Amino acid sequence: MIRSELIQIIADENPHLHQRDVERIVNTIFEQITDALARGDRVELRGFGAFSVKKRDGRVGRNPRTGEPVEVDEKHVPFFKTGKLLRDRLNGQ
Repeated sequence: MIRSELIQIIADENPHLHQRDVERIVNTIFEQITDALARGDRVELRGFGAFSVKKRDGRVGRNPRTGEPVEVDEKHVPFFKTGKLLRDRLNGQ
């Protein structure tokens, strides 16, 4: 599912809302999650899962074409851990 499909589904299920309002709501939610992660906060959506940021240390990697060693800087990456309700639903329980 892509963002536009999500917006369309929500708009279809809520005919009292205009599609542009639904789009604004969805975009605001995603922006708030992104901003919280950028600050280093954790975002938890009960029953769905939790977003957090993990730090990956710098390391020496290899250029796959030449095999030459390449220095890879440390970086922060988003991480998602599923909630129990989502895991149970995916596993048919």
